[in-house]
Formats: sequence, structure tokens, C-alpha cells
Amino acid sequence: MAVRRTETVLILALFSAAAICLTTGLGGEIFTRDLSNIAITLAAAVAGIACLGNAITRPGRMRWAWIGIGLGSLSYALGEGVWTYGETFRHLEMPVPSLADLFYLGTVPLTAAGLLLVPVARPTMANRFRSIVDGLMIAASLLLISWIFVLNPLLRTGADDQAGRYVLLAYPVSDVVLITVVLHMLALLRRGGQDWVPFTLVGAAATLLGVSDSAFTFAGLAGGYRSGGVIDLGWLAGFMLVLLAARRPEPPAIVEHGDDQADQQPFAMVVPYAAVVVALLISVVEYAVTGPDAFVTWTRSALILLIVCRQILTLLENRALRKRLEDRVAGRTAELQARENRFRALVQQSSDSVAVIDRDTTIRYQSESVERIFGFTADELVGVRLKDAVGRRTKAQLEAAIDAVLQRPLATVVVETMLPHKAGGRRHAEVTITNLLHDPTVNGLVLNTRNIHEAKVLQDQLVHEAYHDTLTGLASRALFREELDSAVDEVAILFLDLDGFKEVNDSLGHAAGDTLLTQVADRLRASVRDGDTVARFGGDEFAVLVDSVTAMADATTVAGRIIAAMAQPFPVGGRELHVGASIGIASAADAGDIQQLQRNADLAMYKAKAAGGSGFAVYDPAMHDKLVERLELEADLRRALERDEMTLHYQPTVEMATGQITGFEALVRWRHPVRGIVSPLEFIGIAEATGLIGPLGRWVLAEACRQAVAWGAGTTRRLKMAVNVSVRQFDHCDLAELVAEVLAETGMPADQLCLEMTESVLLTETDENLAQLQRVKALGVTLAMDDFGTGYSSLAYLRRFPMDVLKIDRSFVDRLGGDDEDAALVRTIVRLGQSLGMQTVAEGIENVVQLSALREMECDFAQGYYLSKPLPAPEAGAILATGIRTPIAAWDASSLVLNQA
Repeated sequence: MAVRRTETVLILALFSAAAICLTTGLGGEIFTRDLSNIAITLAAAVAGIACLGNAITRPGRMRWAWIGIGLGSLSYALGEGVWTYGETFRHLEMPVPSLADLFYLGTVPLTAAGLLLVPVARPTMANRFRSIVDGLMIAASLLLISWIFVLNPLLRTGADDQAGRYVLLAYPVSDVVLITVVLHMLALLRRGGQDWVPFTLVGAAATLLGVSDSAFTFAGLAGGYRSGGVIDLGWLAGFMLVLLAARRPEPPAIVEHGDDQADQQPFAMVVPYAAVVVALLISVVEYAVTGPDAFVTWTRSALILLIVCRQILTLLENRALRKRLEDRVAGRTAELQARENRFRALVQQSSDSVAVIDRDTTIRYQSESVERIFGFTADELVGVRLKDAVGRRTKAQLEAAIDAVLQRPLATVVVETMLPHKAGGRRHAEVTITNLLHDPTVNGLVLNTRNIHEAKVLQDQLVHEAYHDTLTGLASRALFREELDSAVDEVAILFLDLDGFKEVNDSLGHAAGDTLLTQVADRLRASVRDGDTVARFGGDEFAVLVDSVTAMADATTVAGRIIAAMAQPFPVGGRELHVGASIGIASAADAGDIQQLQRNADLAMYKAKAAGGSGFAVYDPAMHDKLVERLELEADLRRALERDEMTLHYQPTVEMATGQITGFEALVRWRHPVRGIVSPLEFIGIAEATGLIGPLGRWVLAEACRQAVAWGAGTTRRLKMAVNVSVRQFDHCDLAELVAEVLAETGMPADQLCLEMTESVLLTETDENLAQLQRVKALGVTLAMDDFGTGYSSLAYLRRFPMDVLKIDRSFVDRLGGDDEDAALVRTIVRLGQSLGMQTVAEGIENVVQLSALREMECDFAQGYYLSKPLPAPEAGAILATGIRTPIAAWDASSLVLNQA
């Protein structure tokens, strides 16, 4: 923008300098002549080039418009160049007509064509006719003025050179055409609301060129024109205006406007009439001075005719405008009526009730939708005071809401309340009150009432479900936590976990498990005090919150009642089930926050479960230390296999009949770098809980098989190697695939491998475990039931599972030599194994009495510390070579030493 301003100042400065020279004759006649010729030539050329440059940046028709204007300027520059060449450089007197006149006159059609190509808003058909009439009015007016001042005097001169006279006549005529086009286009541009300033400059330039051409014509007829005079300033100023127009910044994009906006542009209407008025005034003065003139008379008649046509068009346009306005008013009225009808229908059919009440709460308007919501008709409510309609219980709440907005225009308040229903009862409702007392069209308080009864009931239901267990109806974990947060007195909590519930769920199904859980919930409710919170966390986990000043003592009492209640059998599906509960008790006095309190109760519960279940344990800080120790042990166990800290000890199995060592049981030990030798009782449970039993079990199996193969290498021994299998190994891998892989890897014969498992394998995922055991049995591996008699197995399970060996638990062997009933129980187990075709192994033999009794019962194999404790591989290999030394009474009277054959 600053650059354009500088260009304008420079152009004005150059024109001012030229004007001073030409008006004062500074430098002499020849200097001013040459200065004028060269300046006009350069001005026209620069203006043309600027127009062409502007055209490059313009789109569409605007580009061609500037090209036309630019070519017109360049045509004039060529004509002026021819004139300058002859007059300035060859010092000739330029004749009329000459080649220069051809280029001069060529400026008009090129410039007019460019102006007519300027894009304007698309006019209607009526506007097009009006534009034609306006153009004719302007052209006729300018032609009349030109006739009076230029054409008529020129024709009266009677010059000898007729060609020259016609050329001179062509200048004012062409100027009339050009000015008419300029005024017409300016009217169209202003009517369309477009950027008309550049073309106003072009119009001013055309006017200056026309004035200078007329003066040139007069001077030419009088023979007094010379270059370098004041007349030349019009041409110079005209092309400088064209240059300014071309250098003006690009106007905004064309925006089409409607007819109404076009009619609001006064310029387009005034210009034709102004031209006619000026022309008629001049013609009147001319008539008064010179008398009548036929051309003037006919031209004035034509103007009058055009004015009549213009008025007729204006009348038609006014009628059309009035029709459009009437149609618009009718359309707007119909639209408003439709809106009103639509609004009325929406209000009447809305799911909300709309009412307007006065200051005293008298209902002045009530929508009919209220009948669907609350049962009352609109007529029953109109004229009734709202205070009387809503009932006493809601009256105070609504009065307070109304008072809150009464003094504040447009204020809104929302209140949830209960409103009466005609059929009886009350409904939840949301009432929005808006103060429109100041609005003259309403002059009241607007009440928008929405029925939220079902949503409220559903919300309450969802909240209840979120805070209560769906199966038992007890509080959920979330509600238990909130109750715990809001407790104000001393707090104690009980965490309960059912003992044996998983076995019931797995064996009898989830339906039986759900029935059991509901009965447990009922007994828990009956066992707690009023005000205590009973919750179910999920599965078979329950909790009780005791909030009292003697919370710990009360919690202990409640725990005792729960244990007693759980001791009674549960009738489920025609069976009586016995399920106990392990309870952990913790007090807020021993915890810094709620999370720690819950962790403490959880630790105490696991302590109770570890103690055998069906009891409770109170949290002690030492439990936390044990938990930390367990976590540390778990972390060390994860690294133990990587660090080769595991080792196997081997306990021999001896045949009762011969005293020979027939095999070994592989028992894992952990050489902890800090704790020393860690018993399996301390880490096997952790391995099972963390999933480490998988890699640990595989290592034990592979190491035991490798050792058995090593002991049998180069001999005819067929030692049986027994390896314990955890029930968790059935969950973590395909046991048959693992065994086959290890046998192939170590070269161990399948019939020399014995896998020992506890009775829990028979009770967990029975069908899947049975399928796995059958695949293992198909490999040729021996299967042994370990710790028989301590679990829940039945004779049906023993018959169903492909077991080869029964191992009598040490708890039965320990009681041998005392009560005859204990001996009878062991004898029954031995006979059971014989009847099922299974070998029996007695483990845990500690003395000769037990050994003799078992031999007498015809137990097949013996194992225990009396014979040998578990030994590292080198020591076990040594005892395999030397045999086992035992007292004579254990075997027969003829031998002190029984060696392996």
C-alpha cells in the first residue's frame, strides 16, 4: 500500500511539472511542443503496459477487460508516437487525416470493448431493459451537447478538406460513445455494489480525452492548434488517470446482490436523468440564442420518448416490487403462522408440560400435554393457584424457587420435586421456572415441567445395583468402601473366604454354588449386629464392617457367631454340604489408611486359612513381616533356576519282601545363598501361586530322569524314579507332552518313571485331568496316588483314574503300634489297593514297629527316615551300592544286613 501511495505522488508530481511547463511556455515553443509530444506518448504507453500487467493478475472476464483498456491506451500511444515522430523529429506539420488519426480513433472501440467486458452482477430482464434505456438516454444527451458545442459548428465551417472534416467529426462522436459506455458501466457496477473506483478513474480519463478532443477539433477548424499547449494537458491527465486506475489494488470478489439492494443504489437512477436535464437546459439556452434547430428538436423528442419509456419501466418495476413485497409479506405471514402452529403442536404434544402463571401463582395457561403426564386436563388447572394444585409437601419448595427468580428478569431456576397424579400417588418431576414477567407477550412465569419419574426410579435402581450384589443382595465392594470412608467411630473389618467352595462349584456346578452363596449371605446377615455392613466382594469373598467404640471386641464376637453358623450343613440340591469360613479381622487402630486396613484383614484371613480354615485370625504386625518375607522369597525363587540354586535329594524305596532298594523318590531342595537350605514346604506353595511351578517341575523331572539313567548305566538295574507332580502343572502345560519330551531328551525308559500326585488332581477339572493322565499312562509311565486318605477322593474316582500305586500317608503310619483301629484303617487301605490291582507304598516309617506291622499287612514297599532320609545324589549312589542296614526284627532272624541284589 505504501508503494502505491508513492506511485500516486510521483505521477501527480510529474503531471504538475508538465502542467507548469505547458501553461507558462517555460523553455520556449519548441521545447513545450517536444515535451508534450513525448510526455503524452510515454504516459499512454506506460498506462497501456500497466493495464496489461494488471490483467495478468485478474481472473476471467476482468482480465479481458483490462486487456481491452490497455490495448486502447497502447493504440493512442502508437498514434501519438507517429505524430511525435513527424512533428518533433522530422519537423513536419502533421496533416489531418493521417496515420496517427487511425491509432487515435482506434482507442475508442478497444477501450469501450474492455469496459463492456467488465463482469457485473447478473441483472434481471427488467434491469437489462432499464440499462438499455438508460444508456440511450445518456448517449442522446451527450450527442445533443456535442452537437451544440462541436458537431454543428464543425459542419458549418464548410472546410475544403472534407476527409479532414469527417475525421475531426469522428473525435467528438467517438468520445460520446466512450463516455456513454463509461457512465453505463459505472451505473451497473454501483448498482451491483462492486468496486467501481478504478473505472471511475477510467471514466474521468475518457471525459478528459473527450474534452481535449473537442478542443482539438475547434482549434483544428480555426487553424490555431499547436502541440505543447493547454489542450495537451487533458490527454496527459487522462492517461495518468488510466495509469492510477491500473495500479489500484485488486478489488474484492464480485458479490451478486438481489434486486432490492440494486434498487437502493441512487447513482444508477440519477445519472440518466442528470444527463438529460443538462442536455435539455443547454438546448433551451441554444434555442434562445440561435433559434430552432431540427437536430436539436428531434433529439429532444427522442429524449422525451426515452424518459416516457423509462417511467413506464419504472412503473412496471414498482408494480413488480410491490408484488414481491406483498408475496414476501404473505410468505412471512404464512411462515409465522406455520411456526406458531408448529410451536403450538410441539407444546401441546410435547412430553413436557408448559404453563404460564401470574405473580400469585395463578395458572393462566396450561398445555394439554399435562394430561398425559399427570392425568389432569388443562381446563382443570387453568385458574387454579399453583400452590393449591401441587399439594402441601411441594408448596414450600416451589415457593422458594419462584422467589429466587421473581425479581430477576429472564432468570431461570430448576428444581426437582414430587407432583401429584390424578390417579393417585406422586411423580418425580423436574420443573424449570423462567421469569418472563417483563415480556409483554408473556407477562408471567413460565413453568416447563418434565416427568422424570421413570428415569428417577431407573436411576435409583442402577444405584442400588451398583452398590449391591445382584446374587445375594448384600452390599457391593463400592458401598462397603463408602461405608468405611464415612465411619466415625472405631472401625474393625472382617474378611471372609469360604473353605471348600471351589470344590463344590467344580463338582456340583455353578447353580449349586450360587445357591450356597445365597444361604451363606443369609447366615451372615443373621450373625451380625444391627448397623453392621455385610458385603460380597465377588466369588466366595465376603466382608463385614463393624463400627462401634468397642469395634475389635464386637468384631471378634461377630466372627465367633459366623463360625458357629457356618458349622451347620447347607442343604443344596438334596445334599448336605459342609463349607467353613476363614476370617481375618483387622482394626483401624493398626492401619494408617483404608487400603492398609483392608490389606491387614486380608493377611489375617490368609493366616486363618493357613491354620486349617473354619476359624478366624486377628491381624498382628508380624503378619506383615511374613508377607514381606514371602514377597522377597518369591523374588529370589524367580532367580533361583537361573542361578542353578536348585538341587535334588533322593529317598530310597525298599521292597518289603526282600529289603532291596527298588527305586528313589526325587525331592527338590533350594540352596539359598543367604537362607541356606530352604524346605519345599516354604517355596512350593509360592511356585504354585506364581506359575513358577511349570519351569520348576520340568527341571525336577529332567534332572531326576538324568540321574536314574546315570545310576543304571552299565548295569542291569531297573530303578524306579518317582517324581512329584503338582496339580497346578496340569493347568500350565500338557503333561503328557512334557513327559514325552523329557523321556526323549534324557533316554529314560518310560516304565522306570513314576509320577506321584495328590488326591486334589482327582477333584480339580476332573475330565480334563483324566484325559491328561490317560495320555501319560499311554506312554508307559507308572502313576501313584500320594498322601492317600487325607483328601476327598472316593472309590469311584480310584476306579476311574488309571492309578498303579497307592502311597499311604505318614499320618496313618505314625499311629501304628497303638490303637487297633488305626492298624485296621491302614490294613483296609492295603487291601483296597490289592483289590484294585494297585501296589501300596507306606511312607514316613520312623521305627521297627511300624516296619514290622506294615510287612505283616503285606504292604509292598516302604519309605521313611527309619530306612534312609533323603540324600544328595552322591550319598544316594553310595547307599545304592552298599544296601540299607536295619535291625534283624525288621526282616527275618537270619540276617543283620540286607544288601541289594
